[in-house]
Amino acid sequence: MTASFQPPAHSDQIRVSFPQEHVMLLTFNRPKALNAVTPTMTSDVKRIMDWFDQEPDLWVVVLTGEGRLFCAGADLVAWNDRQAGGGVQSDQSDIINEVDGFASLSRRFTTSKPVIAAVNGGAHGGGTEIVLNCDIVVASDDAKFALPEVKRGVVAVQGGMPRLARIAGHQLASELLLTGKTISATEAATRFGFVNQVVPKGKVVSAALAWATEINQNSPDSVQSTKRALLLSNWHGNIEDAVVAHIGSLESKRAFVCENIQEGLRAFVEKRKPSWKNPAKL
Repeated sequence: MTASFQPPAHSDQIRVSFPQEHVMLLTFNRPKALNAVTPTMTSDVKRIMDWFDQEPDLWVVVLTGEGRLFCAGADLVAWNDRQAGGGVQSDQSDIINEVDGFASLSRRFTTSKPVIAAVNGGAHGGGTEIVLNCDIVVASDDAKFALPEVKRGVVAVQGGMPRLARIAGHQLASELLLTGKTISATEAATRFGFVNQVVPKGKVVSAALAWATEINQNSPDSVQSTKRALLLSNWHGNIEDAVVAHIGSLESKRAFVCENIQEGLRAFVEKRKPSWKNPAKL
C-alpha cells in the first residue's frame, strides 16, 4: 500500500503526486509557457526535492512536464529584462549560488536517489540540462532536444556542457553546443547517448514508472550507494580516487551494515524474493 505523504507547500507551477509505492511524480505545470522555469518554480522544486531526499519511503522520482513540452528552459523575456537593467553580475552570482543548478535540478548532486526523466515533446536549453543530469531518460518519439544558447548570445552554464561532454564525448558535444542545433529523440538515444528509451507519444510517464518499478525491485540501500558511486565518478578523474571516496561515503557505509544486505543474502540462500526495508536516514 502506498504511504500517505504530506509534501511541503508549493505553488500551482508544479504538481506532486505518488503514483506507485516508493515513487514521487513531479510535474512542471506551466503548459501555456511550455514549462519555462520561473524563480517561483525553482523555489518550489528545491523545497520538494529537499523533502524527497529526506523521506525514507520515497526511493525514486520521475520528472515530467504538463502539455506538449517537457521544459523550454529559462524565460528569455525575463532574462532580457534583467540584462537591460544591468543584471549581468546578478546572473553570474545566481548561477554560483544556486548549487543545485537550473530549476534546482541540473546540478543536483546531493541526492543519491534515482531521478528519471519522462520527456514529452522535448526539452530546450535548461530543460535539456535537467535531462542530462537525470539517471534514466525516457523520451516520446516526437521529442526534440537542443542546447541553443549560442543562438541567443548566452551559454549553457548550468551543468549541461560538462555532462554532455562526458556522455557523448568532445566532438559530439561540440556538434550540439557550438551549433545550437536541434536533434530528435532517436539521435539523442543512438548518437549522443543520453536517452535510454524512446516510446510512443503519450507513453512516457507509464514507461518511466516501469523503470522505477524495475529499480525498486532492488535494495534501496544498494541502489543509493551505487548512484553515489556514479556521481563520484564525475567528480574524480582518477578511478582509485572515486573508489576510495565511494567507500567512505555515507551511502556506502550504510549499505554494508543495513538490514537490507542481510535480507538480500538470506533471501538468496533461501531461494525467495527479498523483502526490502526503507533505508535509514543518513
